[in-house]
Amino acid sequence: MVKPVYFVLGAIPVIVAILLAVPLVTKNEIPVSATNSFDKVEIEYTKHQLKKITNGIAERTGAEKTEILIIKNDGETKYTITEQGYPQPTIKSKIDEKTLNKIKALIKETGFISIDPNSFEVFQNVTDFQKSSVKVTLNGRVNQIHWPESSATPDFVPPIISMVETELDKIMSEFSE
Repeated sequence: MVKPVYFVLGAIPVIVAILLAVPLVTKNEIPVSATNSFDKVEIEYTKHQLKKITNGIAERTGAEKTEILIIKNDGETKYTITEQGYPQPTIKSKIDEKTLNKIKALIKETGFISIDPNSFEVFQNVTDFQKSSVKVTLNGRVNQIHWPESSATPDFVPPIISMVETELDKIMSEFSE
């Protein structure tokens, strides 16, 4: 028969492990503790509303609308929109520290910077679709990823790309209102 002391000693590491694991499992956000004040991040997010134009023999894809959001390391942002080939004036602003840290943590903690920058195919029969691009520079390391909307590609777009896109779309929507 095992002595009760051994049960108590064996239960201590299990209790500590449970106390550490529960907050990590129940928390659904990326911890901003991953960000570091020494990290240098620059993000360039581009959204193109594309349309395939066929005129007899040749087929080309042109942008009906292009939105560009640039976020500097200090939270300074520049938003540019081009519609039907005509650029609108650039809007400059600054995002708050909380939002900037959330995006930095999302990029750094999830391994976004390590995603293979492979290209995604577009279905042949798609004529109108959105194509996005994110160029991230983290401490001098650059990664640029291009992807079409999920309904325009047979390829699987990783969820981390969609998460980063959603966060950047929130910032972009503040400018387009």
